[in-house]
Amino acid sequence: MKGNELKPRIGLFGRRNVGKSTMVNFLTGQQTAIVSDTAGTTTDPVRKSMEIGGIGPVVLIDTAGIDDEGELGKMRVEKSMAALAEVDLALLLYTEGCYGEPETMVERWCTEHGTPLLKVLTKKAPIDKTALIAQIKEALPESAYRGRSLLGDIIGHGDTVVLVTPIDSSAPEGRMILPQVQVLRDLMDLHAQALFCQPQELPATLAALKEPPSLVVTDSQAFKQVAAIVPADVPLTSFSVVLARQKGLFAEYLEGTKSIGSLQDGDRVLLLESCTHNVTCEDIGRVKLPAALRKTTGKDLQFEIIGGAMTATHYPLSTTHYKLVIQCGGCVITAQQVRARLLPALEAGVPVSNYGLALAWCNGIFDRATKIFQQTNKTTQP
Repeated sequence: MKGNELKPRIGLFGRRNVGKSTMVNFLTGQQTAIVSDTAGTTTDPVRKSMEIGGIGPVVLIDTAGIDDEGELGKMRVEKSMAALAEVDLALLLYTEGCYGEPETMVERWCTEHGTPLLKVLTKKAPIDKTALIAQIKEALPESAYRGRSLLGDIIGHGDTVVLVTPIDSSAPEGRMILPQVQVLRDLMDLHAQALFCQPQELPATLAALKEPPSLVVTDSQAFKQVAAIVPADVPLTSFSVVLARQKGLFAEYLEGTKSIGSLQDGDRVLLLESCTHNVTCEDIGRVKLPAALRKTTGKDLQFEIIGGAMTATHYPLSTTHYKLVIQCGGCVITAQQVRARLLPALEAGVPVSNYGLALAWCNGIFDRATKIFQQTNKTTQP
């Protein structure tokens, strides 16, 4: 179920001609990256998948030299530094007697943002590949390749969970969307009982149960309809809210969502989607969420949406540019990548929220949709 986006990411950083591309080929055992004595051969970050025993698949990111010069060189350095925001581990390559401001810049960034850093001395003696991989395994956070259970602290063996999954024009043909599959797999691992239904079938599904379910999880777009059906004493949340908690920043989401109530005419809201998909008239991010926010606030809000792969440098952020940034559930990216996408907002003091939490707020059930998670007192990524 893990796609390329969900693999842990290991970035290689260093000056031009320090041996980053050679290191990629060394670790992968393939001629993946172009190696040349000419400085600046690598211009844009290059990604390559490989397997590391005991960890599994990872993505290596080969970046341009952090000492590049000139106008184009400056842009390459910016791209390399932007790649830092999405990696789970940074390998900083350097040569003997050459460790200065470029290396310190990377080291400083990693220290400030809590990104693990492994320094690798190159071009002095042959590197022991086994020893290096062992160091990488030790430095790479286990949370990067072993995600915690989505519902393990709430749902136990034999519990019944009802999953409400609307099928409309935005649903993929012949399959479930990834958040639904991820929650289902988690429930199976927990040996819980999962029941699927569409919103119109929910009353009959609940009536057929001898006891109320331990939890109802719905697609966020059906929050209002489902909340009116599910008894008030039955916990209710959405797939997007479940993922928001697992990906971290949940406390920031909870606080940031409240800023919806203070939005004013003309305020700009940035919507971040981590995947690309066919847009329909029932699209949540481009249609339903903006409409819900305008209706709830009664304000003429301006929306901008960025979809697919992006890093912290792809959009400008200031307290006057956007008044709120809303991230999708992030089902196809890692917690580190979610944090990278929200990093400019967090640093600029701009409130952040999540699709599911924003829709819960708009439907007047924010407290109900988050209550069960706040009771566990586990709102941040370990």
